[in-house]
Formats: sequence, structure tokens, C-alpha cells
Amino acid sequence: MSNIVIIGTGMAGFGAAYRLRKEGITPTMYDKNSYHGGHTTSFRHESGFVFDVGPHISFTKDERIQELFADCVDQLYETVNINLNNYWRGYWPQHPVQLHLHGLPEDVVVKVIADFVEERQKPEQPIRNYDDWLVSSFGSTFADLFPKQYTRKYHLTTADNMSIDWLGPRIYRPSLEEVLRGAISKTSPNIHYITHFRYPKQGGFVSYLRKFLSFGNIKLNHDVVSIDPKIRQIEFSNGMRGDYDGLISSVPLPDLISAIKDAPRDVMEAARLLACSSCVLVNIGLDRDTLSDAHMSYFYDEDICFTRLSFPHMLSKNNVPNGMGSIQAEVYFSDKYKPFAGKPDDLIAPVIADLRRCGLLRENDRIVFSSVMYLPYANIIFDLDRAAALETVHGYLDDIGIFYCGRYGDWGYMWTDESFKSGEAAAEAALSSLRTSLVHQRARFA
Repeated sequence: MSNIVIIGTGMAGFGAAYRLRKEGITPTMYDKNSYHGGHTTSFRHESGFVFDVGPHISFTKDERIQELFADCVDQLYETVNINLNNYWRGYWPQHPVQLHLHGLPEDVVVKVIADFVEERQKPEQPIRNYDDWLVSSFGSTFADLFPKQYTRKYHLTTADNMSIDWLGPRIYRPSLEEVLRGAISKTSPNIHYITHFRYPKQGGFVSYLRKFLSFGNIKLNHDVVSIDPKIRQIEFSNGMRGDYDGLISSVPLPDLISAIKDAPRDVMEAARLLACSSCVLVNIGLDRDTLSDAHMSYFYDEDICFTRLSFPHMLSKNNVPNGMGSIQAEVYFSDKYKPFAGKPDDLIAPVIADLRRCGLLRENDRIVFSSVMYLPYANIIFDLDRAAALETVHGYLDDIGIFYCGRYGDWGYMWTDESFKSGEAAAEAALSSLRTSLVHQRARFA
């Protein structure tokens, strides 16, 4: 039972390692990168700027996870009341827009409210996709001007090609009273599923993994090229091989399936149907720390190249040199819907130009640092192919005894705490399978 292997050293991988530690098991943890953490890692540059791999904050309401993370940073974390806003055609409404229409053009507000009322008076219609849900929830004008545009930028497909399996609390469906109050008042209530968050004082988000590192025998620079489930062996691009009794993976499912020896054709085809965005992160450091009142900003205009901005210096002052500010811009692509062509560095200039267009950068601002990161896997796209394809892929992995976890193993829209708990669940499933196998072996030889 002790020879359990975990592929991936992100939040889900360490969730699995944490569960195994309770059984006295130290798993071997492989990662293709030269660093641990996966998408929850952070990079401190020589210039003194710290950037996470995408905006990461901990807003879990799970007290157990809160305490685990707090212990990892010796209780040294910031507690921040979140502020979110949006950019649309030169306006900066508070987030979510449906509750903060005040200040938008009068004709737009009137039409949004009229459509909202009209839609709510209609007989209830079946919801076949995300497009149906948006129109039913907000009316066609608001749906067309705001969430459908954002969908094309963030999910890279159209709302009528998406399910609603991912929604949960992510998009608030208001009452008429709430819409009206937000239209006539500057001080309408701030209703959002995130009210505050925690963030490490030092070292970036990856610091939340600090005390988990000893829970696994970590081997970096090990990129999986082949998995043989019949003899339970993994081969890596560096020529090394490793055996396993139990295997837990947080590797993106398309990459995992392509590495499995003799995977059936229908499973390979299903894996290819799983859609995910890729992302170019453009990191900017400035000689000014008064950049925005918001921790994150959402951009609806399709002629603005980035979809979302975050401001790492507002998460912790230790993310930047004294008196400076930082911006991280997200520019999305998708192999399935909008392939990325070119070099990540090519996006620095357009991002800076659009930051100036929307007024966040001044002409006399001095940019003291810039860098880019390319993420081939960013967000899961819940298109209409996903459910059936995922059932096929997960069913096959269940059959061959490979346990999956995390955003890219479960192929879901997961927050940090959910990824950690997904890893714990995968470890529990692996332990249960191994215990059952041992019982059967003993019965055979009794």
C-alpha cells in the first residue's frame, strides 16, 4: 500500500498527499516542471515583483481548509475585503453589473429593465443551454451586452454552445427590486459570492503549500510520456521509469489519456473533445501603486485584448518593491475555438496599449518590469461536448484503476479548496481500492 504515486504537485496533488500522510504513507510525487505548485505556484523576480500563475485568492468558507492554509503560513496572511469592478464601453460599473446599472447610458438601463420585466412575465421555458439561462435570468438586452460578450472572451465559444453545469453561485440572478435599486442608486448592496479573502503576507499564493512539501517524495523535471496500466509502470521523458501500486493524477485529461498505452480509440476521441482555454498572462510592474480601487476588473469589450485584470500589489504589499504597483492581464485562447498563433511576448505591447485606452496607465507611467507566462491549460470550457466525453474518459480511468483529481483531472470549474478536497477524495478512493485488492489476495491464498 505504500507505493502510491501522485502525478502533479499542485493543490490537488498535495490534497492527495495530505490524506495519504494520515495513513503513514509518503507518496512519490512527480512533476514535469522544475518547480512545485502547478498553477498555484508563484514567481519572485529579481526586480522584487511577485506574480502568481493567474489570480489566486483563498475565499473558502470551509473552516478546516482555512486553518490548514493558515498553519502553512504560520498565521501570517492578509484578510482583505474584496472590491470588483467592470469595464464596458468606457464605463466602470461595480461588479456584478446586473446590480449596479447606475451611471450607464440611460437608454441602455431603460431597455435592460424593460426586457428584464418582460422576460419574467413569460411562461417558464426549458433551459437547454447557457444562452437560454441568461435570457431567462436577465432579458435579452442585458444578456447580449454583458455576459454573452464576456462568454466569447473568457470561454471562447458562444453561450448557446455551453451547458449550465458550471454555474453554481458564480452568476447572481437578481430580483426586479434589486435591479431597480442598482439602477437608481450609487450605493446599492454589494452582493457577491466573495466578500473577503485571505492571501499570504509573504511569498505569493504558493506559500499555502509550504508545510505540505514534506508529505511527498517530490521528483521534479519528470514529464510523463507513457503509462502502462497492465504492469503499473510510468515512463518519463528523461528516461526514468517508476512502478506503482496506486496512481493518482492531476494531469490534464487529454495529456493523461494520450500517455496511456493502448488506450481505446473511443476514449482517445472523447479526450480530444474536452475543451479548455489557454492563457497568456502579461505581468506589468509600475512605479506607481495607485492604479485601481478594485482587486480584479472584468472587461466586456471585445476590442480590448485582455479579459480580466488583477492587481497583485493589492493582495499583499510584499508582492512589489516599496511604492510600486503591479498588473496581471489575462488574454485567452483555445485550441478548439480560438487557437493561439504567435509568441506570448507579442502580447505585451497590445496589453499596454489597451491599459492606456481604458485609462489605467498614464502616458508618463514608467514600466519597470514586464514578463509573460503561457498556460496551455487555463479554464475548463463547459461546452455541449463536455458531459458525454467526460463520462467516457472517467469511465475508462475507473476501469483501469487510475484516480484523478483537481481542475484538470475532474475537468471541472474548481476553486482552491475544492481542488485540495478533490485530491483528498482521490487518495481515499485509491486507498479503498488497494484495501479491497489486498483482501481479495489474502482470500485467494487463505
